[in-house]
This record gives sequence, C-alpha cells and structure tokens, in this order.
Amino acid sequence: MRLLILCSLMALAAVAPVRAHGLPTTFQVAGVLPKNSAEQFELAFWNSVKDSKQVGDYEAYLQAYPKGRFASLARTRIQQLKAAPPPAPAPAPAKPAESKPSGTPPQTKTAPKPPPQAQPTRPPDHKIRPVPAPVDGGREEAPAAGPAGSVATMKDCDVCPVMVALSPRPFMMGNNSSDPSERPAHKVALHTPFAIGKYEVTVGQWNQCVRGSVCPTMPSLGNVPENLPMRDVSWDEAQLYLKWLGTVSGKPYRLPTEAEWEYAARGGTTTRYWWGQEMKGGNSSCAGCGMPWSEERPPPVGSFPANPFGLNDMNGSVWEWVQDCWHSTYKGAPADGSAWVEGNCQARVIRGGSWRENGSYMLSTTRFKYDASVRQSQNGFRVARSLD
Repeated sequence: MRLLILCSLMALAAVAPVRAHGLPTTFQVAGVLPKNSAEQFELAFWNSVKDSKQVGDYEAYLQAYPKGRFASLARTRIQQLKAAPPPAPAPAPAKPAESKPSGTPPQTKTAPKPPPQAQPTRPPDHKIRPVPAPVDGGREEAPAAGPAGSVATMKDCDVCPVMVALSPRPFMMGNNSSDPSERPAHKVALHTPFAIGKYEVTVGQWNQCVRGSVCPTMPSLGNVPENLPMRDVSWDEAQLYLKWLGTVSGKPYRLPTEAEWEYAARGGTTTRYWWGQEMKGGNSSCAGCGMPWSEERPPPVGSFPANPFGLNDMNGSVWEWVQDCWHSTYKGAPADGSAWVEGNCQARVIRGGSWRENGSYMLSTTRFKYDASVRQSQNGFRVARSLD
C-alpha cells in the first residue's frame, strides 16, 4: 500500500509526518512512491507491520513471504506477542439514549455515527429512511447534492448498511502528478446509477454475518465498540459478507469498482482532496490530521465530515477493498467504470489510505494492492450495488 510505500522511505524526504497531537493546516504531498518490484513490495509490506502489536499482521507477512528477508524476525515478534500477558478487557461503551428519527435530518455535526442521511430521487423499490441520530449521540450535517448527481440514502433491510444512491456522470480518474500507479489520468464515463455505503462496514454489521454462521469471527479485534469500521479482513472474506448480505436482503451486493470508488470519493470535485487542493486537518482520520485519533485503532465511523455526496471516511480510517484486480498503471483500464478483472487477480486494489498514515495518503486518487487472501489490520471495505 502507499501506506507501505511511504514507510519504505524511497523518495519521501519531502514528507514530514506529524503525529497525533498537533493539528497542521497543510501537508506536503509525497512524490513518486511505489517501485513496482517484488523486493520493494516486500519491504513496503514489512514496514507497514513492523511496529504492530497484532499477531495477525506478522502472520500475514509470513503468509505472503514465508522465506522473506524478515521472516525470522516476524516469527520472533509472534512468539513475543503470544507470550505477553493479555491486555485488560476494554469497558463496554455506554449505550446512548435513542433518538427518535424525524423527517428532516439533523443539520449540524460533531462526532461519530454509523448509519443514514438525506434524500432526493430514488428507485421505487428502495426504502429511503430519515437519518436517525448517530450511535454516539452526535449530529450529522446533511450533505449538499454534488454537481455530478443526486444524493439519496437507502437501506434495503434492517441489518443492511445505509447507502447513498448516486447518479453518475463522466469524470477524470487518476492523477498525472502523483504516484505512477495513478497515471494516466483518464476520462471515465459511468453510465449506471449505483449505491455505495455511506460508511465502511462496521464491526457490528460484520458480527451480524458471524451470527448468521457465514463470516468468520475476528479474535484480533477483541472487545471493541460495534461502531468501529470492520478491519483485519481479507478481500476473500469480504466476499462472504457480501454474499450473506445479498441473501438476507434479496439484493445483489458487491464491492464498488475502483472507478465507482474514486467517483464517490471525489464527491463531484476535481481537486486533490474533496475539500480542496491542500491537506487540512479535521477532514479525515489519519496521523496528525486531528482528533479523534489513536495509533491503536481508527475512530468510530462518521467521526469526520461527509464529502459533498454525503459519504464518510472515504479518506483515511481503513484501506478499502474494491472489486478490481491490480494493475500497476491505468493503461488499458475500462473507460465505462466497470471492474478491471483481468491480469493479476491474486492481488486486488485497495483505496483511500488508513488512520495510521499521514496526510499525504489522503488524496482521492491514492491506491495500492494487497493479496486477496491475506488479512491486514488496516484493511476494511464498504458495500455497493447497481441500481439499474
């Protein structure tokens, strides 16, 4: 990942990460990052996990590189972590008083929340619901309809994630002045309306699938609040959740295509970030980007403002799996926004950066790859489905 790549220190002297407590107003954007070689990817992988306190991160490295240059060190770290006394269980989060939904969404925003939002046009068979108050009692700003189409929230079933319905238009995908994997910038003409999760799939939503005896339990997450984004999940395991969700809802859920993801992340904008050309604190969950922030885990979904399409946490929080197979550039990429499923499909694309990276990863064009069968503690996903 580019998370990985920054840590690999190749051509990154221009980036000065600022950790948790300072709130910088701008960041330098990193220049050329990934070097598309096996050695560089291994080094990048190791740098992404070398300070982790999760056994699964080192096991993931060993699964990908069983004879790698850091294999013996990874095994030592695993032994040390397994021998360490278990941490005291986290106290159960206080249950906030329920707030009664109203026909008009709340108009201000302060902190975390999972589900819902605003509403214009919609397909007739979808349930469009008013936005209830977030899990933590915070309030949410109603999103403005972006220049590229209408915004509507929808929920197909009681356990389904809240999604935002988007009417697509052509847009420019990629970035000619950043990482080589983001080039060439190219026009994509999305034609099919689609819906995408307003938030990343949460721990609570994943646990519904676990109780349905389809998704595996994730002991590595421990006793965490259910409104945190689900993570430490492989691309293959995300498919299990999507299949289960399709069964309980009767709708064809899937991961977003990479083009759909970037279209949604941009929110109708053409700037580096949906909020402008410069990285500014207070817009995303990343190291040095403002509170709430913890090195150990991302904050609850919706802790930062929604983009102009009403989508939260597209930048930072957790890396998000998309449907596409990995390609090191956009040369030959589909121009209609469909998933690119030819080539190296053992590796799938991840987008958006995570809470552990600094602001230079928060560009709407940031992308990287990961082995589809491997879990990593910073990888999660959000759902999508076509509306035609």
